[in-house]
Amino acid sequence: MIDEKLLKSEERAIFNLRSLYRKYGYAPFKMSKFEEYDLYVRNKDFLVSDRVITFNDTNGKLMALKPDVTLSIIKNSDDTPNEKKKVFYNENVYRISKNTHRYKEIMQAGLECIGDLDFYDIYEVISLAAETLAQISDSFVLNVSHLGFLQKILADICDDAGFAEKAIKLIEEKNSHDLVKLCKEYGVEDEKSRTLSTIISASGERNKVLSQIEKICSGENLNELRTISEMLDTSPYSDKILFDFSVVNNMNYYSGFVFRGFVDGICDGVLAGGQYDRMMKKMGRKSGAIGFALYLDLLEQLRTEAPGYDVDVLLVYDGKTDSKTVANKVNELIKSGKTVSAQKTVPEKLRYKEIVDLRRDSNA
Repeated sequence: MIDEKLLKSEERAIFNLRSLYRKYGYAPFKMSKFEEYDLYVRNKDFLVSDRVITFNDTNGKLMALKPDVTLSIIKNSDDTPNEKKKVFYNENVYRISKNTHRYKEIMQAGLECIGDLDFYDIYEVISLAAETLAQISDSFVLNVSHLGFLQKILADICDDAGFAEKAIKLIEEKNSHDLVKLCKEYGVEDEKSRTLSTIISASGERNKVLSQIEKICSGENLNELRTISEMLDTSPYSDKILFDFSVVNNMNYYSGFVFRGFVDGICDGVLAGGQYDRMMKKMGRKSGAIGFALYLDLLEQLRTEAPGYDVDVLLVYDGKTDSKTVANKVNELIKSGKTVSAQKTVPEKLRYKEIVDLRRDSNA
């Protein structure tokens, strides 16, 4: 049995999440660290960066260290009518750091549900995203948006593609001031401009947000928001799952529902996901898809109280001490829930709470 107290934040998360995902029928998915470079050339619009680490294999074929997990999973799945492929993973990806502009290895865990999807599947994945965050911290929020809803609003306001592109960026930044200026620049009517301002400010408790936006818009996408919100009422983390239309993620990648998760103590979002039917279609697939990734490397930022010692007990013995006595004492201490380091001397840099001295000449 694994003592979770001895695990790092990211190790504890992986250990718990494997069990969680299996409960919902997700199977582990293992993949190579490498993919043929052509996969990323054909789908570069979906990558965070088009800079990929490449090399030639022994046959001269151009390969790449994978910068994305989802593309590999899609490539290795089939369009089977009326079926769903449900997988989870714990993999490393290789990307350019936004801060240092150097390549870095990023540890991710996540899941994907691919196939003939319905509202239940969307609900399940969003619920699992919330439960994933709950495994990390009691203090978290999962912000949910709907790109189809947002794109329809923008198209109704102004049919200029340039307007939508600029507006999306300002919505993501929650920059209401510049959004009003943009509307004036494109000759958007004041009433439509106010509609957009309402959308950007509508965030928080789901029913409250729905009551705000139902006054100014309608349609299929709004009905989808309402349906999922009602289903999420059954989640034990319902009050932590909010609506926030500033969540847009990668518009080349996602469509429909998208979401982003945050925990106290970490500035950046630690989880991101959503429906990526747009990417599936571009890759020649007919299936729907939804999933998310948890950025495990960010969990190192969680404020955890650093222990003032390396082990609970330093057990000291010498050449005269019977080995069975040492073994029995170590087992006894470990069984009582303590960590032990058995040594023939007191290590200079080892920090310990107490010492047990089995040396025969000791006065302890």
